[in-house]
Amino acid sequence: MLHCYVHIPFCRNRCSYCDFFLITREGFQEPFFRALREETRSRAILLEGRTIRSVHFGGGTPSLVDPRHLEAWLNQVAGYATFHPELEITLEANPEDLTPQSLALWLSIGVNRLSIGIQSYNSRKLHALGRDHDALCARRVTGEAMERFRNVSVDLICGVEGESSALWGADLDDALSFGLQHLSVYMLTVEPSTRLARDVSKGLVQVPGEGELASMYSIASERLSSSGFEHYEVSNFARAGCFSRYNMGCWQRESYLGFGPSAHSLYTLGAAEWRSANVTSLTRYIAEPRELSSQREFLSEKDRRNEQIFLSLRLKTGLDAGLLQRWHSFDPRIDTAVDAFRQRGWLDVTGRTLKVTRKGFLFADLIAEELLLG
Repeated sequence: MLHCYVHIPFCRNRCSYCDFFLITREGFQEPFFRALREETRSRAILLEGRTIRSVHFGGGTPSLVDPRHLEAWLNQVAGYATFHPELEITLEANPEDLTPQSLALWLSIGVNRLSIGIQSYNSRKLHALGRDHDALCARRVTGEAMERFRNVSVDLICGVEGESSALWGADLDDALSFGLQHLSVYMLTVEPSTRLARDVSKGLVQVPGEGELASMYSIASERLSSSGFEHYEVSNFARAGCFSRYNMGCWQRESYLGFGPSAHSLYTLGAAEWRSANVTSLTRYIAEPRELSSQREFLSEKDRRNEQIFLSLRLKTGLDAGLLQRWHSFDPRIDTAVDAFRQRGWLDVTGRTLKVTRKGFLFADLIAEELLLG
């Protein structure tokens, strides 16, 4: 199976907390999509003979562009590869772009999963995040999306200045009231070089401490789990059968190709496996889409195993304990580390599987770092 990610780098403006690659200037859409088609032609050999299980249009703001561009790209790829009969096509959308007309257009080009960047159903909180929509818009578009799409995901953020557990709980209750199939929950992260980081450093903004964030995360996990959602990955919750196929493919280390500036790929061909990353410059991408999509880093066996450890511990399904022991040549220090995490309530051992607990999900990266091959 193969998965595809397309980075659409356009946004109306940059949110205060965002450090993704994007541009807010107009006039680049036509040359960008020409470059995207050229990049795709240059990588046709990697698509030929493969079955594509999922396509994810991310960004940036894919909902900002003319859907006909996305349809043309899908048709181009269909000329090289086979689409799975149950192909998942996800489009990330901002609430202000959702209208009955846009929803109908996205459905008409094959989009069957919508991921909406709601972030909150509280207007004060949305203003603090620098979002362009308000609570009324958030509720309206969630309802309209649910009327048309069978699979809708919503992003929520906790940890805004002044946010209480009660306010966070109200956001969760609002989201649950729509009968959504999927929720992604993120703790607000102060990334370097963002406007939020500058405001925090100047004392203009105070964000909750780690303890408060951990409490909000636990509230989300408990409330969503008790409402029929499975906490299947650190930040993701889904009803039965509604996991993100694209994200699961990435976490399970299935091959995926990333198209567009800043997009990443992981590809396996026979015994060879490599990662690649596209250039983070739109002008360079437009000028040289063929050359800049082929930078490769071949992975050693150790690299592959460490990636599997790191990614598996982010998933509810966990990691094969026997594999971990063999990879470490039965080093007793690994058993000691696992026991220490079990005593803290961060890890469970079920049969021969290591699983991060609900409490441990907060520390999944730390756990993985202790278990990686040196």
